[in-house]
Amino acid sequence: MTISLKHLAGTALLCIAPTGLSWAQQAVPFASGVPVAPTGLADQPLPPGPFTYKTGEGMDIRVSVLLRDIEYPHAMTWLPNGDMLFTQRRGLLRIVRGGKLDPKPIGGTPDSFYAGQSGGLGAVHGYMNVVLHPQFAQNKLVYLSYTKKVDAKTNAPAIIRGRFDGDKLVDVKEVFSSNTVRGALPFTLTADGMLWIATAGFTYDEAQDANALGGKVLRLKDDGSIPADNPFVGKAGMRPEIYTMGHRSILGFAQHPQTHEMWITEMGPNGGDELNVLKPGRNYGWPLVSLGRTYPGPWQAKVNEPTHAGFEPPVVYWTPSISVTGIAFYTGDKLAKWKGDIFVGGVRTGEIPGTGRLDRVLLNEKNEELRRETLLADLHQRIRDVRQGPDGLIYIATDEPKGAILRIEPVK
Repeated sequence: MTISLKHLAGTALLCIAPTGLSWAQQAVPFASGVPVAPTGLADQPLPPGPFTYKTGEGMDIRVSVLLRDIEYPHAMTWLPNGDMLFTQRRGLLRIVRGGKLDPKPIGGTPDSFYAGQSGGLGAVHGYMNVVLHPQFAQNKLVYLSYTKKVDAKTNAPAIIRGRFDGDKLVDVKEVFSSNTVRGALPFTLTADGMLWIATAGFTYDEAQDANALGGKVLRLKDDGSIPADNPFVGKAGMRPEIYTMGHRSILGFAQHPQTHEMWITEMGPNGGDELNVLKPGRNYGWPLVSLGRTYPGPWQAKVNEPTHAGFEPPVVYWTPSISVTGIAFYTGDKLAKWKGDIFVGGVRTGEIPGTGRLDRVLLNEKNEELRRETLLADLHQRIRDVRQGPDGLIYIATDEPKGAILRIEPVK
C-alpha cells in the first residue's frame, strides 16, 4: 500500500512506497537469459551529410559519407596505390578504385556462412577482416577471415590468403581453421611476419584452459606455422599457438606505433569492455574477473566485487559497455590535435540499440587515461571498423543493413 501526503499549496508530494518497488520497470522480457533490448533508437537512417562537429580539443571536423547503402561493411584496408579494399559480411570482398566503388566484387574468394547482424560471442559473421601482407608490394598477398562452410550443419572460422592480381585472388590457401572455436575471428599481421588471431571464449573451460583454443590470442607465422618463441611452446598440456589467454570476445587489433606492443579491444558482458595490451603468456581473467555485470544484472566477477587481482588488468575500460569493435592509433598530421590518440568504435551503449559511437581516448606516457571524448553518437550508427587511411584521415565502417563508409577530416 502507498501512502501519499500532499501539501495544500500543491508544492510538495511525499510518497512512501512498499519495499518491493513494484512501480519500477523491473520485469523486462528475456530471451536466452538476456534482457530483450528496446528498439526506440534503432534502425535510424544515416542522413545525407556531410556533418560538421566541434570537438573537445578545439578542432572542428567534417564527416563525409563516401559510400552508402552498403550491406554490412565490416573491415577496410588500403592498397599501396590508395585503392581501398573492404569486406561485406554476406561474403563479398569489394574494391574502391580512384574513389569509386567497383560494382564487381573481387573474384576468387571462398563461400561463407552468414547470419545477419550479430555481435561477438556466438556470431556467424560471414566475411570479417581483410589485411594485406606486410610485403604486399612484393608478394601481392591478401588475408581474409570468414566463416567457412564445413558441411550442411557445421561451420568454422577460418583465414585464407591469396595473391591479388587486380581483379581476383589466385593461389588461395587456408592458413588457419578450427572446428573447436566459434564466433568472430579478428586478426592482423605485423611487420615481422607474425599473424595474430583472436578466438572468442564462451566458457571457463575454453578461456581458462591452456589446452583449448577458445578465449585466446594466437600467434602464428604468416604461413600458419607456429613460432618457436611463443610462450607455451614445449610445455605439456598447453597449445603452442597460444600467446595470451582468458579473453572473452576480442574485436580489434592495433600495434602501438612506438612500442610495437599489440593492443586489443575486448567486448565485455553488460559493461566491462576493455582495452588491453598483450603480454606473452599472460592471463586476462575471463570469465573469472570483469568490470562488468552478467546480462541478468549480477556482477560477472566471482568475488565480492569486480577486480583483476591475479590477472592482467585493462588499460582502459567502459562501464556501461559501448560494445567495442575496431581500434586505431592516430599518427597523422591532418588531424593534428588528435595525434597519438586512440580511436575505438562501438556498436551500442548501455545495451540500447541505436547508440553506436566512436570514442577518442588520450593516455599519458605511462598508458594512464587522461580523458576521452565520444564522437558521432548523434548518427545512431553501429560503428564496426575505424582506420587511419593513407591520406592521414580517419575512416569509419558502419555495421548496418544499409551501411556506409565515412571519412573524418578537419574543417579548413
